[in-house]
Formats: sequence, C-alpha cells, structure tokens
Amino acid sequence: MLQTETIDARHTREAIEQEIRVFEERAGQLVRGEITDDQFRPFRLKHGTYGQRQPGFQMLRVKIPSGILDANQLRVLADIGDNCANGRGHLTTRQNVQFHFVKLENVPAAMRLLADCGLTTREACGNTVRNVTASPTAGIDPKEPFDVSPYAQATFEFFLRNPICQEMGRKFKISFSSSDDDTAFSYIHDIGLIPKINENGERGFKLLLGGGLGAQPILASIVEEFLPQDQIIPYIESIIRVFDRYG
Repeated sequence: MLQTETIDARHTREAIEQEIRVFEERAGQLVRGEITDDQFRPFRLKHGTYGQRQPGFQMLRVKIPSGILDANQLRVLADIGDNCANGRGHLTTRQNVQFHFVKLENVPAAMRLLADCGLTTREACGNTVRNVTASPTAGIDPKEPFDVSPYAQATFEFFLRNPICQEMGRKFKISFSSSDDDTAFSYIHDIGLIPKINENGERGFKLLLGGGLGAQPILASIVEEFLPQDQIIPYIESIIRVFDRYG
C-alpha cells in the first residue's frame, strides 16, 4: 500500500468511528470500576480529554490545524459548547478550542460531531505530536516566500494517529511561520519551520529544533538553513523517532 493510502486509511470516517467506540468501551469500564482512573488517564489524554478538579467533568480539546476553520466547523464547535459543555469555548495560544464541564458520557457524542465536520480531539493532549500550528498570516503575509498552510496540513495529517508517536516520553510541538519575521514563534517549539526559496528558485524551510517553554525554557537551535520541501516530513519523522527513543 502506498504511504498516502496508509495515511488516508487512518483518517476514514469508519476508522474514526471505531476509535470512538473504543473510547466508549474504555469509559464504560471506568464507570463500572473495571479499570482505575490512573489506568484510564493516558488513554483519555491521547483522545484530547483532560480530567477536571470537579468530579464527573472533563475538559475536551479540539485541534484546529493551522488555526483554519470553515463556517460549518464553527457552527459545530458552537453546538458542542451549547449542548455538551457549559455554553463556552476557549481559544488557546496553539490554535485549539477547549470545552470545559463536559460529562464523560457526552464526550463520544462531541467526538462524532467533530468527526463529521473534519475535526478531532485525537492527540490534542498527552505525550503525542500536538496540534501543528501555522502563522495567522499564512497565505496573506506580504513577506512570505510561499503559503505554508498546505505544508502544515500535510504534516498534521502524517503524524495524526501515526503509530510512531502515540506514547512518547513527552509532548511534541511543531509550528510553521510565514516569513523571516517568525510569525509562529519557531524558537519556542520542538520544531519550527520558516519558509525559504534558494538560489535555484526551489522551495524549502529553515528548520529549528529543541525550543520550549516548560519549567526550563530554552530557545531552539538552527539545524538546517535550507531543507528542501520534500524532505521536511521524513526529517521530522527522524527527529521524532530519536526523541522518542532517547529524549
């Protein structure tokens, strides 16, 4: 099977429905006392579901790759806020939408609504590749060499549900800036990419590695001044495999 077919197979509506049914089964096991909350925690986090201090409620995080939404997706998010949460949604700094006070039994219904409009909570939390963000000016930045949005989307789709990054030692964050102005804060991401065109007119990216804003903030280091566009996903995969094994 071609790799593009493998990626597409992971994201079919049928595959996602099976994923949601497994979530329902595991949640049922928790409610019946067949598994503990500690056993359920890493599973629910991988599905974008945080526990809250208030018993019985969850926080649900929805990934919005590149921060791009259409009108129908906005309506679905509003419906989830009204019908599954407390009437509110919260926008995060990394282009997610979060809903608080979601009852565990309502999470699968919200997941199905999201799946129907092309959104997901999958790997929005936990030790996974988190949402792939892009500059809010991508596509309209007068300084951009080219629009990075398709590259961010392809990266998002490649690593979503990818077996290599489901249970890493730590979360992993990727951003695409639109120009040298670093409009998506490459220096504070695990991987930051800045678009470039070389002297031959070929597209590529400057790649920064190892930034973060945790308990020990650190600025990313430049590891490639120009990485050809067709090498970015294999290069990122190599980094993630090394990070997972030794990081």
